[in-house]
Amino acid sequence: MSAPSDAELRRLLLAALGQVAPEADLAALRPGAVLRDELEIDSIDVLNLAIALHDATGLDIPERDYAELATLERGVAYLRRRLGG
Repeated sequence: MSAPSDAELRRLLLAALGQVAPEADLAALRPGAVLRDELEIDSIDVLNLAIALHDATGLDIPERDYAELATLERGVAYLRRRLGG
């Protein structure tokens, strides 16, 4: 199986964010925007984001890596590294 593309990883991350912040306008989210600020999410939401990503990918995301999910750009890069892309 080939590694997912950045577009696929972005869609996956946006889908997980949609579970955490269903009221958010994710289409308007800028790649470098800090998700906590833009979506007004807290630490529990970030935990739920990590759980949603785990459910979608099987990837365990340790708490020490949560900062890698701070923006869409960083989140996609982190997923690419961890999923072997």
